[in-house]
Parts: sequence; C-alpha cells; structure tokens
Amino acid sequence: MALRIVFMGSAGFAVPALEALARSGHAIPLVLTQPPRPAGRGMKEKRTPVHETAERLGLEVATPATLKDPAVQERLRALAPDLAVVAAYGLLLPEAVLAIPRLGCLNLHASLLPRWRGAAPIQRAILAGDPETGVCLMRMEKGLDTGPVYACRRTPIGPRETAGSLHDRLATVAATLLLEMLPAIAAGTARPCPQPAEGVTYAAKIGPEDQRLRFEEPAEALDRRIRALSPSPGAWCTARGERLLVLEAEPVEAPAGAPGEIVALPLTVACGEGALALRRVQRAGRKAISAEELQRGFPLPLGTRLD
Repeated sequence: MALRIVFMGSAGFAVPALEALARSGHAIPLVLTQPPRPAGRGMKEKRTPVHETAERLGLEVATPATLKDPAVQERLRALAPDLAVVAAYGLLLPEAVLAIPRLGCLNLHASLLPRWRGAAPIQRAILAGDPETGVCLMRMEKGLDTGPVYACRRTPIGPRETAGSLHDRLATVAATLLLEMLPAIAAGTARPCPQPAEGVTYAAKIGPEDQRLRFEEPAEALDRRIRALSPSPGAWCTARGERLLVLEAEPVEAPAGAPGEIVALPLTVACGEGALALRRVQRAGRKAISAEELQRGFPLPLGTRLD
C-alpha cells in the first residue's frame, strides 16, 4: 500500500531512511528540515544533510524555524499525509502536528528505549560503556521519546567503536527497520508496545563540559570519552597552553606517572588508573595528524604535563 509520507529530519542519521523511502514507491510530498545555519571558518550558511539529500532526490523541501506556526500546520493539513516519519529532526512536534497524519507520526530513535531518551543517545551509550545499543521505531506522543514502540533492532557496541562508526551503522539499521515495518503499520496490524517504566535514562545534549579530558580519571573512561566524541565535536586537553583535540587513543601498559604526565613516546599519558596512548590528534586550526607527526612539529618530551 503506497502511503503519503511527510519526512522530517535534519542530521545525517536521517539520510538513509529518506533515501530508502524515496526508493520504496511511497509518495513524499514534503520534506521538513531545520533552516540553513552559519558554519565553518567562513560562517557561510550550510544546509542540513537531509536538505541536500531531498534536493538531490527532487523532493520539495521546507525549512520552518518552528512547527508552532499556524501557517506551517495548515500547509501540513493540506497535504493530507497518511504518516509522518521523523528522524534526527531537532525540532519539537506540537500536539497539533502530531494529530495531522492519519496513521500518526513515527520516530526512528538510535537507542534501545527507554534507555537513552533524548538528544545524544549514541554518544551517551559509548560514554556509559554499554555493551549494546540499537534503533527503535516508535509512535510519537507529547513526551520526550516516551511513545509506544513498534519494533527495535539491537546491535553490539564494538570495543573500539566511535560515535561516527556507530552512527553510520545505526542509520542503515534504522532505514531497514522502517521499510520492514511500514506494510504492517499501513495495514493497521502492527501494535506498538508501551515502554517499560523501569530503565529510563536521558541522553543529554553533548556540551563543552563533556569534551574536556581529565587525566585523573581511569584510562578506560577517557578512552570511552574520546570514542564517544569522535569525529565531532572531539575531546580535548591542553598541551603547552594550547588546546589539543584527541581523535583516537587506546589504553596501554606504560610506566607510572602523575595524571597527565607523558610517560612514553610518542604520546602516552599517565591517568588516574592506567595510561592512554594518544594516537591521532589535532591542533587548533590544523589538520588531524598522528602522534608521531605532532612530535616532529610540536615536541612534547617525556615528563610534559597535559591537562
């Protein structure tokens, strides 16, 4: 059964789902995405990945700053959509919008609900050392990621997994899950299950306080922080008074030292427990380089303290 689906998404996580829908034969009369925003060193306005994808696919795009605008809501009603699919959109859907599609609004969320409701489920799962995560397809309601769930797909989090690699894998899983479930949802045979009251956690948006590396912490925890924030926005420390992004690291055996002290070359740092070998780093305004390359242009000898 072909459906009329309004797609709402912004970040790259939503792109495979939009592409899959466009290939599936369902009609997509409109794609909603966040407005272009200044980005990069030149602060030029940059369109979202979903915006770029929708235009490439020949789909109509709208970029409202809010969905509370009555004119936006009236435009959606005029489209008479059967369904709305939401993925990494970044704007709240008011109750008036949730009520517009005949079959409701679906959300693809990158966690095993009710764990990690909220803005940064992929990063928080890695930070917490979760052994697995997944994608849930839920029917949206007023609360934050509280709606009943149609289906989930689980996947392990690898020991060296970064937020970037996990994001890309989950985005593909999300697209597959959506297409698998649409026929039953369209036919009315799919029955979403309420989320359990136990096990609720919230994935707060990543902020500046999450990015700072504090070498008093165990090496394993610092490793998770680096992987959770790689490739963006990156975890950082300071070296010789300069901020240094750490994009790749690994806990290793090393001589003892004070937290933050370089105890082995090219760039192994003592931690509160264990030590961390910084493998790939980036100075402000420079490209990412290996620890060996850093030492050639920005020497950090044994005994140097990073903080």
